[in-house]
Amino acid sequence: MHEFELINNYFTKISKNNKFALNLNDDVFFDNKRGVIVSVDTYNIKNHFINFKNPDLVLKKILRSSISDLICKGVLPKYYFISGSGNKKSFTKKNLFKISKSLLEEQKKYKINLSGGDTTFSNTLSFTIMSLGYSNRIIYRNKAKLNDDIYVTGNLGDSFLGLEILKKKINVKKSLADYFINKYYKPKIHINLSKHLFKFANTSIDISDGLLIDLAKMLNKQNLSFQLNEDKIPISNQLKKIIISNKLKKINLISNGDDYQILFTASTKKARIINNLSKILRIKISKIGKILSNKKRSAIINKKGKQIVLKNKGYIHQF
Repeated sequence: MHEFELINNYFTKISKNNKFALNLNDDVFFDNKRGVIVSVDTYNIKNHFINFKNPDLVLKKILRSSISDLICKGVLPKYYFISGSGNKKSFTKKNLFKISKSLLEEQKKYKINLSGGDTTFSNTLSFTIMSLGYSNRIIYRNKAKLNDDIYVTGNLGDSFLGLEILKKKINVKKSLADYFINKYYKPKIHINLSKHLFKFANTSIDISDGLLIDLAKMLNKQNLSFQLNEDKIPISNQLKKIIISNKLKKINLISNGDDYQILFTASTKKARIINNLSKILRIKISKIGKILSNKKRSAIINKKGKQIVLKNKGYIHQF
């Protein structure tokens, strides 16, 4: 069963009396009266991280991916709660020291504070993180408008290639391998952009499951479609080298998830504001497409103006 089928069939109805739950159709809980925003994420070994050989890096990855839910809403995370399930092999004194040190580094970097949690015994390693922030407004998921431009921050695909290297599915030079693995474990979270999103973004989401799947989530329940230009989708120079040397297709690398970049739409009138802010903050922001009427099918167009068929659209949560 698909994640959204599960939510719609079993949980949406029982949340209808709670308007702050946003119909379970967004990544956060938002109490606009009290100005409280909360997100919750669970991460399981083999599904969300392949092993626990580097516990410090795993914790950096899952904490950053958790707070990105708030950041793309225009909200600065303030507190987080973490629960871990594992056994003595996972939670050795050495690993616990690395986890503690890593979390402290992330707290200083993003100005957040550990505020509670829980630990339980389990032979399956998993972590659940709840992130909390304060704001009287957020940027909702399903508020795109017809003819909006589609933007994305940073580069896409580096994290996926890092995962492929860790899985030994592709071989690259050590210097490049280190670059991509670092991008996998330590995604660039654009927290400095968060408070500026209200100036131009009509709707926003972080790219966790993949560009196409998350774009579909962003347009969910709206009579809209999208058109993306493949050549406008940003990738790093390092990824370009790999594409050329290994004869890979760019389109197969840019929608596999774990990017945690901000995907948003904005009116064409906001283009100058976005470009100027990109320069001031030194954050790469790329216009990659357009929001269209649902009378047209969503599509990715290549340089020759032809539609691209994509086999893998991203990570799908199945039950």
